[in-house]
Amino acid sequence: MDKIKSFSINHLKLERGVYIMRKDKFNGITITTVDIRMKRPNREPVINTSELHTIEHLGAVYLRNYSRLKDKVVYFGPMGCRTCFELVLVGDYESRELLEDIIATFEFIANYEGDIPGQSAIECGNYLDHNLPMAKYHAQDFLQDPLLKIKDSNLNYPME
Repeated sequence: MDKIKSFSINHLKLERGVYIMRKDKFNGITITTVDIRMKRPNREPVINTSELHTIEHLGAVYLRNYSRLKDKVVYFGPMGCRTCFELVLVGDYESRELLEDIIATFEFIANYEGDIPGQSAIECGNYLDHNLPMAKYHAQDFLQDPLLKIKDSNLNYPME
């Protein structure tokens, strides 16, 4: 069985950042999958499900309603390891050109006040499992390091 690309990355060297996980072609259209890595795998505590869930709701709302990418977003959601989010976009993108929208998304989350969009039994399959204060904490932490002082090493997967 062939390894998928994300399993071939040395997670012990992977830093927080924004990485292009893969690009796929469907009928001549490029689909770009982005790894928004909020925690250093196996070296930092993972994000708890309640705040992960809240980041998912707020991030999806921002990306699909307010960002320049709104018409290109296919999916935004957490990876099972709870260290990152996956953003799937229609189009051929590089990490650096997505930074403005990703920074704006995490600023929106870090500064959000009010009811969490989609947090009701009618709209959400687990509406009680949210934590806005911790979601804001993780978003602010990710903004401060690495997003607002990004380096090339936070934009390109580490080589073995």
